[in-house]
Amino acid sequence: MPFVDPITYIVAFGAIVVSFLWLRDTRIFVRTGIEGYRKAAYQGVLFTGLGWFAAALAGFSDNTFLYLACGLILLAMYLQSRITRGNVWKGDESAWQRFTGAAPRRVPERK
Repeated sequence: MPFVDPITYIVAFGAIVVSFLWLRDTRIFVRTGIEGYRKAAYQGVLFTGLGWFAAALAGFSDNTFLYLACGLILLAMYLQSRITRGNVWKGDESAWQRFTGAAPRRVPERK
């Protein structure tokens, strides 16, 4: 069985986290319609691609690619955290609701 560097697993976990945060932002945007989450959902596609590219780089056995991949994951997480989002939480939500992005739905306007 070939040796797999533990940093490879860290990079793969980072790619999963970046993907999860993108899907969470998308879910909050669909439920609330807040513009900041729309921007985060669109840019999250690029950051998720960067994260999975880093995971693919980590699959090579060269240490240079491994540490480059680790840096790319950190860059993707940093760029994703810089996007300004609106406040959707009122303070009475559980940690699970915040974790899954279960924001309250917007009420459509009646004509």
